[in-house]
Amino acid sequence: MPLFVRRALVGLALVLLQWIVFQRLDIFGAYPDAVLLFVAWIGLRHGRQAGSTAGFLLGFLMDWVLGTWGVNMFVKTLVGFVVGLFPASDRETLLIRPQQAFLGGLVVALLHNGIQVVFMAAETGDRSPITLTALWVGAALYTGFLAFLAALFARR
Repeated sequence: MPLFVRRALVGLALVLLQWIVFQRLDIFGAYPDAVLLFVAWIGLRHGRQAGSTAGFLLGFLMDWVLGTWGVNMFVKTLVGFVVGLFPASDRETLLIRPQQAFLGGLVVALLHNGIQVVFMAAETGDRSPITLTALWVGAALYTGFLAFLAALFARR
């Protein structure tokens, strides 16, 4: 099976897992974003064009499933592009340690969730500090923890 098809199937599976499982694992409204981590990994591994394309397509699917037209598509495309600006020097042997995965997932999620919270605040007018903190920082920490677990199990 070609690499592109395998990555597309993994992305589709992650969108379904995000919709069915991870959306329901919320803590005070914050939930991890596995699709974001996959887009960041594609950008890191294959560069900005692949990261942007993956962010656009998977963000479109997320918007279609969740009914938030354009928000996920824009933010995930932007994140895929920004992470793709810093591709790994040796892409074939890219091995990320769990501590690096947590920190990278946290930084990427802070960028992603910050932009998403701005869009949400502009759309709904909700500017309460608890909502902003839970959705911005809480979800970023949760996504960083998911990246830590993924890197921990990927090493085995």
